[in-house]
Amino acid sequence: MPRSINGEKYYRTAEVCKMVGVSRNTLFSLAVKLVFRDTERRDSRGWRLFTEEDVLTMKGHVDRINLVRRQAEQQHSDR
Repeated sequence: MPRSINGEKYYRTAEVCKMVGVSRNTLFSLAVKLVFRDTERRDSRGWRLFTEEDVLTMKGHVDRINLVRRQAEQQHSDR
């Protein structure tokens, strides 16, 4: 369940993994390498928090990666 901080919804790592459809390691890889290097947010326990915009951005990256993979697999199977 998202947490509300200063009127903005934040999601914890496990929630984002389910929403995006990736493992925790993949999520952190996306967060560090691709998307959110400078915008990391943490709660009082030090756990990472992600906004809805963060989730949508990561989902978009994952969807594009999956599309390219499916196209490559389709091309390979057509040979």
